[in-house]
Amino acid sequence: MSVRVLKPGLSTTVQDSGRFGYAHLGISPCGAADALSMRIANLLLGNREDAPVLEMTLLGTALEFLSTAEIVLSGADCDCRLGTDLIPTYTPTTIKAGAVLQCGNITNGARTYLAIRGGIEVPLVMSSASTDLRGGFGGHEGRRLKAGDVLRFGASAISRPRLLRRNALADLRRGEPIRVTQGAQSDWFAPEQYQKLLASSFRVSEQSDRAGLRLTGESAISLREQKQLLTDGIPLGAIQIPQDGQPIILFVDQQTTGGYPKIANVIAADMHRVGQLRPRDEVRFAEVSIPEAVEALRVQERWLQTAWQE
Repeated sequence: MSVRVLKPGLSTTVQDSGRFGYAHLGISPCGAADALSMRIANLLLGNREDAPVLEMTLLGTALEFLSTAEIVLSGADCDCRLGTDLIPTYTPTTIKAGAVLQCGNITNGARTYLAIRGGIEVPLVMSSASTDLRGGFGGHEGRRLKAGDVLRFGASAISRPRLLRRNALADLRRGEPIRVTQGAQSDWFAPEQYQKLLASSFRVSEQSDRAGLRLTGESAISLREQKQLLTDGIPLGAIQIPQDGQPIILFVDQQTTGGYPKIANVIAADMHRVGQLRPRDEVRFAEVSIPEAVEALRVQERWLQTAWQE
C-alpha cells in the first residue's frame, strides 16, 4: 500500500514522537513540532499514538493514493480537498485508490498533520522515524519530501478507528500566555529583567524554524552583568537570551549544547502550542512553578485519555 507525492508543499517531512537519548552525541530529538496533534490523529485511526505521520508546514502537499487508505488531518486548519470536497480535520476519511488529495494553505497555525491508518513505513534510525534535516537521516531519505517520492503505509494499526467527543478540542488551551518555569541561568538576570520577559509581548520572527523560534520585542532583555557562559546542555523548550537581548525558544531540531544563558523554559504541556506558532504571531509568557508544570502535563494526559466518544 502506497502513496505518491505530486507536490511536496513548502516543507513536508515524516515525523514521529522523536529521537531521545542521544543528546550526548549532539543529536537533537526532532519529532513532530506539535506532538499532541500527531498523537490525536493516530489515535483517531487506531494507530499507535507515535506512528509516523506527515508534517506539513504553512503549505500542504498533493498526494496520489495508489491504494485505498483511511486518513486523518489534525493540527492547524488546511485547505485539503478531494476534487471540490473539503476534508475536515480530526475526522477519519477514506481515500480511494487513484484519488488525489490536494492540500493547500495552512491557517490558524503553522502545521497540519496527515496520518494514514497503519502508519507510514520508513526505516527507523536510532529507534525513531523522525526526519533530522540537519543530520540528513531518518524519515524519507533524511530530507523533505519532493515530487515523485513514493511512501508505503500499513503496519501500525492496533485498534479500530474512533471519534472525538463533541467539543473535546475546546478543552485545549488557546490564546493564553505560554507557560514557563525559571531557566537554568535565570539568576543571571535582575528581577526586573525577568519580569520584562513575563510582561512583554513578542512577535515570532521570520528567521524561525524547527530548531528555534526567534522572538522580537520592543526592548531587549539584559544580563545583570556581562559574563560568558561555558557551553552546556540545552533542554527542549529552553528560552535563551543572546547578545541582542531578544529571546529564542529552542525547539525540536535544536542544537544540544549552547553558550547563551537560559532565562526560562517552556513547560512540556505547552510545547505543542509552540509548534503552531507562525511568523508574526504574538507571544506572551506566564510563569508557573515546577509542581504546576507537572500537574499541567498530567491534566493534558488525562484529557487525551477521556477525549473519545464511547
